[in-house]
Amino acid sequence: MTGCLLLNKNPGNTSFKSLLPVKKALGTGKVCHTGTLDAFAQGLLVILTGRAVKLSPWFTGCDKQYRGLLRFGEETDTLDPEGKIIAAAPVPRRKDLEAILPVFTGEILQAPPRYSAVHINGRRAHKLARAGIEVEMKKRPVTIHSISLLSWDPPHAELEIHCSSGTYIRSLARDIALALGSRSHLRSLKRIRVGNFSLNDALSLLPAADPPVQEMTIRGSIKPLGPELFAQLGIPSITVDEKTAGAVSRGRDLKLLHISELENAVTAEKSQAIALFGPRSGLHSFACIVEHKNGSWKYGYVNAAN
Repeated sequence: MTGCLLLNKNPGNTSFKSLLPVKKALGTGKVCHTGTLDAFAQGLLVILTGRAVKLSPWFTGCDKQYRGLLRFGEETDTLDPEGKIIAAAPVPRRKDLEAILPVFTGEILQAPPRYSAVHINGRRAHKLARAGIEVEMKKRPVTIHSISLLSWDPPHAELEIHCSSGTYIRSLARDIALALGSRSHLRSLKRIRVGNFSLNDALSLLPAADPPVQEMTIRGSIKPLGPELFAQLGIPSITVDEKTAGAVSRGRDLKLLHISELENAVTAEKSQAIALFGPRSGLHSFACIVEHKNGSWKYGYVNAAN
């Protein structure tokens, strides 16, 4: 089956392990997630299956929205509840926390946690950290669109964060505390949104569920590659005739096809990427994604199995 599955990851599972019931239900290894959640975290995993795994680049760059519970006064080596305490400091006042949050909005520089999947000289940072090897975690730009304080129950504070892809909420919690003369780590983290995909629409898998029923539920929850799915990615869709759909699904030169709808769409939709569909219904209607780059149209993805 080819499509997209919204899954509510349970805390305690790695993102990779969360894919296993999906692979079993579909009988295929062609399954991927489009953004890792730490093992202690929970919430929305956007999963692609079948030929849709090649669409991953259009999903991984989506903004994210989280709710994180910070524990002020203590910092752990992993910046989460699974690590050991390495530093302690006074708990800040609520008014000081509220005053500092605007400083962390907009584009900021952030160093990833030492215990993370970032590659350093070809090795994962968390493997180097566990081996006792000290490395410099270089800062990189991320964008924090908004931060709001949802609750304050010292030493805990719950924040809601809307941020760019690549943002580490563990690092954000660390840096906010340091700016307040304190220390902190995340007690819990929940991802509630990826782009326009919401946790409210995600499938929750119960450990004790009957396997055949669970597998049928997973298969029935996969969203097809239709215009609605691409609209959630901000990619408009157009329908072309059967002959054109067949040509683009085989990667024919776009300059030779003279698809007038493309120029109309880039003007009307103001989009640099457009999904093309044939007149038939179902999976085989989706033909390709084309992108407008450097003044011309190029293929971004071809549904070559058509």
